[in-house]
Amino acid sequence: MQKGNIRVQTENIFPIIKKFLYSEHDIFIRELVSNAVDATQKMKTLSSIGEAKGELGELKIEIKIDAEKKTVTISDRGIGMTGEEVDKYLNQVAFSGAEEFLDKYKGQNENNIIGHFGLGFYSSFMVSEKVEVITRSFKEDAVAVRWECDGSPEFTLEDTEKETRGTDIVMYLNEESQEFLEPHRIQTVLEKFCRFLPVPIFFEDKQINNPTPAWTKKPSELTTEDYQNFYKELYPFNEAPLFWIHLNVDYPFNLTGILYFPKIKQSYEIQKDKIQLYSNQVFVTDEVKEIVPEFLMLLQGVLDSPDIPLNVSRSYLQGDPNVRKINAHITKKVADKLEEIFKTDRTAFEEKWESLGLFVKYGMMTDDKFVEKANKFLILQDTEGKFFTLDEYKIATETLQKNKDGKQVILYTTDPVQQDAFIQQAVAKGYKVVKLETIIDNGFVNQMEMKWENVQFVRVDSDITDNLIDKQEGGESVLSKDDEAKLKELFGVKIPELNVTVEVKGLSVDAPPVVATRPEFMRRMKDMASMQGGMGAFYASMPDEVTLTVNGNHPLFKNILAETEKDKQEKQVHNLADLALLSQGLLKGNTLTNFINRSVDLMGAK
Repeated sequence: MQKGNIRVQTENIFPIIKKFLYSEHDIFIRELVSNAVDATQKMKTLSSIGEAKGELGELKIEIKIDAEKKTVTISDRGIGMTGEEVDKYLNQVAFSGAEEFLDKYKGQNENNIIGHFGLGFYSSFMVSEKVEVITRSFKEDAVAVRWECDGSPEFTLEDTEKETRGTDIVMYLNEESQEFLEPHRIQTVLEKFCRFLPVPIFFEDKQINNPTPAWTKKPSELTTEDYQNFYKELYPFNEAPLFWIHLNVDYPFNLTGILYFPKIKQSYEIQKDKIQLYSNQVFVTDEVKEIVPEFLMLLQGVLDSPDIPLNVSRSYLQGDPNVRKINAHITKKVADKLEEIFKTDRTAFEEKWESLGLFVKYGMMTDDKFVEKANKFLILQDTEGKFFTLDEYKIATETLQKNKDGKQVILYTTDPVQQDAFIQQAVAKGYKVVKLETIIDNGFVNQMEMKWENVQFVRVDSDITDNLIDKQEGGESVLSKDDEAKLKELFGVKIPELNVTVEVKGLSVDAPPVVATRPEFMRRMKDMASMQGGMGAFYASMPDEVTLTVNGNHPLFKNILAETEKDKQEKQVHNLADLALLSQGLLKGNTLTNFINRSVDLMGAK
């Protein structure tokens, strides 16, 4: 038997390991199973090149719990170790590596240490009061050895009996870690970290992993059903995805994976952090913000790359050249796929637009390179259900929707139901109104006005129909100047929380008697401010600016001007103003109650 002290400069390194090496203690399962996979893969390689003799046998990894002994054992049938190798890897290399690692990365939120100097093995001491390693090398005539350490720098190493090649790591759990004697606890961790490891893993006599997940195969080997089944494996409760992109790159970086476009119909369904990052099939994290472009965080699926540094701070990740290349590659692949679908099956693309639109618009807002490609397949749907690319919309509205500055005016609605009266007026004039009613469209409109040349967005209810395209002022009304002045005076009622401007114009006799509009620029400013805190909240609380355009050509006003009963006349005018404000959603609380009561009075008036 050999006894000795682990040769490290830091006498008391175990508390440091426990404190700094990992933020979550359950990670020990991932690290030890990953080591077992590595030893098994090495065994396969040595056998294939003739350096290991004899039968490989069944290559698998087993995890067992012994509740009486309070142990968790992880066993493999990999290459194993000789006594000399145990001394080298467990007593020397790993600990010198541990010191170096801790010195370099302490305090940088490092919790992923796959393959670092064999450090993963020492994660076992985070949950154990004693660790035993029983191992036998694949080498001919190798003697099995047993290594034991109780978490101090002292260890024992002795010959022992072991029938099969490979390594057993036996962890005698400490008091704080008894939870890992519960099968469900182990099962949960295995499902999270080990479900796609490339060697069969057994727990409770059941295989818990899929060693050959879809992303490890060539696209030519997979059917549509294979891709959909793998999606179900990842997200068992989701609807089938719209489509997917299979990534398979080996130069200038290694990257494999499958990214799925999920169905997103309601803004409240949007969930980020659904992409899982793996390194050689070992789960690392589902926080992939630096690796995947921000606008594609709504995608789902798997990325696997050994070229992404796992143990460094996020600021370093952002500057890493491989990460930047991977980010750009993913953006290009997504754009190419969307363009391909748009060109080959536009009908299917339009049917999926309700979900796809969020990705495309978000991408155009946040990624200038994506804009160039997306201009070809961004589509806008008008209120009659027809889809247009930007170029198609420009051609369709060339003659009617250019303003006095030569800009193409895109008329849009954010709420086709509430803004129906305005839409009808615009469509009657030959205008095409597109629907922009999602959670991100307010920001999209502002961004695209800056990124697209000679384009202006105007909401359909931001002015009277005659003025929407900024070509002419409204026509002359049939009223005399005195009657116009009288109407302005009657409509000049004070409305709480609104800054109201009144104008009299000669609109079509079919147009409403009064139209309430909110200036495009000020409404947008308030909408943006309402989504921000601080000064934004201050601007959002400022009174709304509203223009009441009185249609002097509407026959109703002849009767109102002829009304001799002043109280009734004022109520009629007030009601017309309120009806117009109602169309803008600006009649609330006490003003809405007063409108209802006043309407009842007028209906009973003689």
